[in-house]
Amino acid sequence: MEEFRANSGRVGGPFEGGDLLLLTTTGARTGLEQTSPLGYVRDEDGHLLVVASAGGAPRAPAWYHNLLAHPMARVEVGTESFGAVAVPTEGAERDRLFAHVVRQAPGYADYQARVSRVLPVVRLERSFPDAPFTGLVDKLLEVHTWLRDQLRHVVAEADAYFAARTERPGGTGAPPAPLGLQLRQHCLAFCESMHTHHVSEDQGAFPVLAEKYPHLAPALARLRAEHRTVDRIRAELERLLADLTTAEPDHFRAELARMTRELEAHLDYEEEVLIPPLSEIPAP
Repeated sequence: MEEFRANSGRVGGPFEGGDLLLLTTTGARTGLEQTSPLGYVRDEDGHLLVVASAGGAPRAPAWYHNLLAHPMARVEVGTESFGAVAVPTEGAERDRLFAHVVRQAPGYADYQARVSRVLPVVRLERSFPDAPFTGLVDKLLEVHTWLRDQLRHVVAEADAYFAARTERPGGTGAPPAPLGLQLRQHCLAFCESMHTHHVSEDQGAFPVLAEKYPHLAPALARLRAEHRTVDRIRAELERLLADLTTAEPDHFRAELARMTRELEAHLDYEEEVLIPPLSEIPAP
């Protein structure tokens, strides 16, 4: 990893000339950051694909289990570093992408031949474009825009997922791939990002604003209370996602709709209250 970072992603030895990236995940059990050097292949749309092969070991590598628990990851490739949402592919899509990977890197076919488990193919989707920092107001609006877009994405995927499940015989069969893991990962990524955003406000931005603008105390207290309300709904959604295939559609949709109403109202109020004072603070 030191050689990778010191040489813009190029390394020597047995990996010389290979396409490598560094993937930083959050430990499923420890909650600590862990970085793994991995080979990658780009798909037809330019997305980065990594295979949880573990060199043909019978068990998936730790980084894969980390991504199932915490889909938000950090990717370093060449001189570039960006946040990503990790989405394991499923069914026919996985098979098509694995064949694409094997055409670019035939060694993965050997790894698959050694084990009975199906080697997961994970697509690393950029969480949002990395934009230059131009001020606190722009950063707040950037985060809020991403949260709103991600929530709409989750709602659309949930509607498609449950519609597909209802169309199966008896309305209770397993949904067709790839909506299951895709919905789960996007929803978890949204929940984690929203939680991180609110914690950073409660512990960082709000105390600074309260000291500089005492008259904002009632508004900041309301925003903190709304954070707790939204966080309770987030926890319920994550609990439902633990077994998405048997989740009760009406209950899931009701929680998602309540989350949407609460979050939209919260973001609107936060922008109304915070944009004026934030616009007066010089950009660091």
